Amino acid sequence: MTATSHRLDAYVAFFTTLTPESLPEIDRVFMEHARFSDPFNEAFGQVAIRHVFEHMFRVTIEPRFVVTDVMESGDAAFLRWEFTCRIRGRTLDLTGVSHVRFAADGRVVEHVDYWDPVAGLYDRLPVIGALLRWLRRRMAA
Repeated sequence: MTATSHRLDAYVAFFTTLTPESLPEIDRVFMEHARFSDPFNEAFGQVAIRHVFEHMFRVTIEPRFVVTDVMESGDAAFLRWEFTCRIRGRTLDLTGVSHVRFAADGRVVEHVDYWDPVAGLYDRLPVIGALLRWLRRRMAA
C-alpha cells in the first residue's frame, strides 16, 4: 500500500474495528449531514448512518471488515474490502469497494459502497438463487 493521510488511516481503523460499542464514534467520524449508500441503504445524517450499522449488528453474527487496498486522491479515497459474517447459520463473504469523500476537517461527507448483492446474498436463496445460477450459466461465454 502507498502512504495515506491520517484521516484515511483513521477511517480504515474505524471500520476494521467496528463494534456495537464503537457506534457512538459515528458522530466523530461522519459529518452531521453525511451520506451513506450501499445496495440496500440510502442514509443521510449521523443518526440514519448509525441505524444502518445497528441493523447490521442485529441481523449478523461477528461481522468484520478487512480493508485490503486503498487509493487516495485529494478529498476522495477508494477502499477495497472483504466483509465476513454469519447469518442464519451460514458464513457470508463479500468483496466490495467504497468511495469515500472527506470534508476539510477530515470527517466523512460521503461513503458509497459498491458490491454485488446477487453474488453474495441472492445466490443463497432457494428459488431465486437457482434461477440466477442458471441465468449466469446461460449468459456466460
